[in-house]
Formats: sequence, C-alpha cells, structure tokens
Amino acid sequence: MVDGAIAGAVGSAALNVVSYLDVAVRARPTSSTPEETVGRLAGLAHVDLGPEDRAANRRSGLGAVLGYAVGIGAGAVLGALAGTRRMPLAVGTALLGGATMATTDASLAVLRISDPRTWRRSDWMADLVPHLAYGMAAAATLNRLRPPSARCG
Repeated sequence: MVDGAIAGAVGSAALNVVSYLDVAVRARPTSSTPEETVGRLAGLAHVDLGPEDRAANRRSGLGAVLGYAVGIGAGAVLGALAGTRRMPLAVGTALLGGATMATTDASLAVLRISDPRTWRRSDWMADLVPHLAYGMAAAATLNRLRPPSARCG
C-alpha cells in the first residue's frame, strides 16, 4: 500500500506537469473545478472557509491537495490490490488513469460542477491525456518498486 501511495504521488506530479504544459501550449486558463469542488464539499459539510478573499485562497490550496489525495489514494488502493506483483505497463496505465479520471469526472457530475456529457472533444482530450500520464507514471513507479520476479498473470 505504501509503494502504491508513492506511485500515486509520482503519478499526480506527472498529471500536473502535463496539465500545466497544456495550459502553456494552448494558452488556456487553468481549471476552476478543483476550487469549485472544495467549495461545494465545504458547503455540504457546513465548513466556513472564512471571508471571501481568504476562502478563495483556501479553495485554491485545498483544491490542489484534494487532487493529490485522489492520486495518492488511487495508487495506494492499486498497490494494496496488486500486493507484491508487477503488472504490464499498459494495464497499469489504463487501470490507474481510467480509475482516477472516472472518480474525478463522476464527482464533478455528482456535485453538479460540470456535466461530462456536454464536453467537447478538446475537453475530453484535456482530461484524458493528463490522466494517462498519471496512470503511466504511477504504474511504472509501482513496477519499479516491485521485485523483477513478481509479475501479474
């Protein structure tokens, strides 16, 4: 599980790098969904984030932390499920990238922050590519932390 959490942290860093490169290359604004998610969750939990100027800063910081928590948590779950086994990189990439993407997109829909059914192709690509980078980096890291003789399947 600890190895999986480490792999999830590496994957989260990769996701952020790819996302920010996309922001730089396409000159698009950063996503507001992490901050909106924190705001919505704080409201549901009846947590006061303070006056608006401070609340905005808290939402921004907590949004980033929430992203890392999802990434590290997904890695930890896969690490626990995989045990000491290694898995093919393509399988790990698809499992981890797909699971984190499904988790985040479903939470956006449930919290009514965004409706993925209305997204354009470019929106899906901006979501898919960083999650695949997450999955690949996390799966490669998890495999690197496993003994070479421990293979799945």
